[in-house]
Amino acid sequence: MGAANPPGASPGGPVDGGRRPEGEHGPLSEPAPGERVETALRAAQRYYLQGSTMGAIAKELGTSRSTVSRLLSYAREAGLVEIRVHRPASRVAEAEQRIRERYRVRAHVVRVPATASNVERLELTAIQAARVINSVFDSDMVIGLSWGTMVNAISHCLIPKPVHNCQIVQLNGAGNSRVTGTHYSHQMFSAFGTAFDAVVRQLPTPLFFDSADTKRALFAERAVRGVTELQLAADAALFSVGTVTDGVPSSPYLAGYFLDDSDFASLARDRAVGDIATVFLRADGSHHGIRLNERTSGPDLDRLREVDHRICAVSGDHKIPALVAALEGGYVSHLVLDERTARLLIAALEHR
Repeated sequence: MGAANPPGASPGGPVDGGRRPEGEHGPLSEPAPGERVETALRAAQRYYLQGSTMGAIAKELGTSRSTVSRLLSYAREAGLVEIRVHRPASRVAEAEQRIRERYRVRAHVVRVPATASNVERLELTAIQAARVINSVFDSDMVIGLSWGTMVNAISHCLIPKPVHNCQIVQLNGAGNSRVTGTHYSHQMFSAFGTAFDAVVRQLPTPLFFDSADTKRALFAERAVRGVTELQLAADAALFSVGTVTDGVPSSPYLAGYFLDDSDFASLARDRAVGDIATVFLRADGSHHGIRLNERTSGPDLDRLREVDHRICAVSGDHKIPALVAALEGGYVSHLVLDERTARLLIAALEHR
């Protein structure tokens, strides 16, 4: 500091203690080590608090823009500056609030890009659902799973958690006269069992029975009764909603579980709009009196309402009628859905 003018210096002499202004001859000097904190703090105050540009600060300090940039980086790294980003209220937050207010559920709306495909929407929803499961699932708990496309996607996103003495129980069967489905469901349940080091109890029944009498007889067997009794002890349940649209039901039917024309006609007469774990619902959430439910392997939805944590993960435009039915029936305590599905749900609520 205070050195004589070097050869070639401007007639005006050195600027600000011997440092050249930007654009003059030779490299520009950094502050001496002892000055660095004070200089960095001065630059940070001018930049973050007073809104000065790097160019203006550089001119004031008699240094370069690049030196100012390094001073600001140093200020952040040294803890002189702490940057916080406060996201303004967004459509996602507003959607979560509206759903919470309407249905008293814990809503988790997943932000997705506007260009996201249906598959990407489902995958992002599954990732968030896996986080929600981790937040509620703990040692000495039983979680019931309704298998299907969404829950299968969640099984690939699970975050292992060090818990003990836990059990996973299947909520609906996994076979019919065409295929068993065990190759599909077994992998999914194994993933949950591995992530939580839990014992897996699968339900050894078809998805649908040929008759209500057959269902009653099989459910009276000890091997099946032990699983259904464990379902009643569940502390948490994870499921999605299925749909019946234009005669095409959603998963787990996608794995080959198809109903015949008479079944679809029966569902139409009983005004079913969707299902939870293959137990069908009307638009108002009611399920009693739907004849196909007498032959399904799914759980008692009246008992499902008593489970503490009822996590429903949904993605897809076509899911809205079934989702509204599940919410109207009070079967959901935690709802995970993508942003587009949330907007459609809110539009449906406004229409109602």
